[in-house]
Amino acid sequence: MRSRRACLSFASFLLFCSLWIVPARADEIAERARKLHFSSIVLDTHDDTTQRFFSKDFDIAKRNADGSIDIPRMREGGMNAIFFSIWIDGRVMGPPAIQKALDQIDAVHENVRRNSKDMVFCRTADDVRRAHAQGKIAALMGVEGGHMIGNDIRMVRIFGDLGVRYMTLSHFYNDEWADSSTDKPAHNGLTDYGKDIVREMNRQGIMVDISHVSDKTFYDALEVSKSPLMASHSSCRALCNHVRDMSDDMIKALAAKGGVIQINYEVSFIDQAYKDASDKLSGGVVAIFDQLKKECGDDEACMGKKMNEMHDKAVADGKLPHVSWERIIDHIDHAVKLVGADHVGLGSDFDGASMPEGMEDASKLPKITEALMRRGYKDEDIRKILGGNLLRVMEQNEKVSRELQAQ
Repeated sequence: MRSRRACLSFASFLLFCSLWIVPARADEIAERARKLHFSSIVLDTHDDTTQRFFSKDFDIAKRNADGSIDIPRMREGGMNAIFFSIWIDGRVMGPPAIQKALDQIDAVHENVRRNSKDMVFCRTADDVRRAHAQGKIAALMGVEGGHMIGNDIRMVRIFGDLGVRYMTLSHFYNDEWADSSTDKPAHNGLTDYGKDIVREMNRQGIMVDISHVSDKTFYDALEVSKSPLMASHSSCRALCNHVRDMSDDMIKALAAKGGVIQINYEVSFIDQAYKDASDKLSGGVVAIFDQLKKECGDDEACMGKKMNEMHDKAVADGKLPHVSWERIIDHIDHAVKLVGADHVGLGSDFDGASMPEGMEDASKLPKITEALMRRGYKDEDIRKILGGNLLRVMEQNEKVSRELQAQ
């Protein structure tokens, strides 16, 4: 009897300890993740917040009730480096496309200038690191669509001089020299002129972005470019079979030449059930875009707002499934297992896409670091994914640029 009581007492003691030890371990991971996150460079390569600069109701310095990006929420979520996307409808070409792009580039510079207490404009990887050391948010720019050079290669140099650090070769529609993933092939990938544009981007240190492009355009750019490529906001086709995502073979080829895939958070790019339901409901991403264009005209900010309203209503009505933010982690995990932690990063598509539940804005970003830590990722690898990998690709592009300009 005494032995049985002793066993029961010991079992009770173990149960008591487990009730305290397990939460303590969980809290330890959460605290470690928070320290790691807020000491790291957390860099997002694709945010469509630029279009909101043209709205009288938006102030990036203040916490906004809608959207995903503003300084208060960036500070809360530890996002300290951001690529503002320069974007216009891909069917606008020639001089009007150039003018609209220049208007947005100017808006980025002006908003950074007006908020110089919190933000600083950056052109190089070292600039980003200096901004981080100063406790400021590094602001960078990427042009989302080659149509914005107006079919004039000289604009690549001008964009470079204005601080553009990447250009997406196409958007939803083919431009004059590159095929898009969401349009009917017209050029069999890159034209000869398109290949010259890639070479000029290398010379200017402008990263070649292959998000949005057709598979053939991707392989053509990969062959021509002397610098590593990046996918500013694409996810994994193996987990969600969307043409905007990258196949395993494409991810492997990108990584083999030193590139990086920046995982997109858009629900239809990360969740197969949502994509299937969305395609059935609306006819696909281009059909949705065309509908929004009819409703909003040239007001890009309106298009982003309407898209989220459509998404929220369809989910609430049960027409579209709920998608958890943890699907982002699944895509990161898949790419890392495929090519290693040196070739994966974050490209949210905040303010330009429908976000999964739990990742509605920049304030939620610490969840990603904690989730990776709980999956066993090393601190060093998490820092790479949060921003280090993209900075390496920037540095390699800068090095190639110096070498080409010295020739």
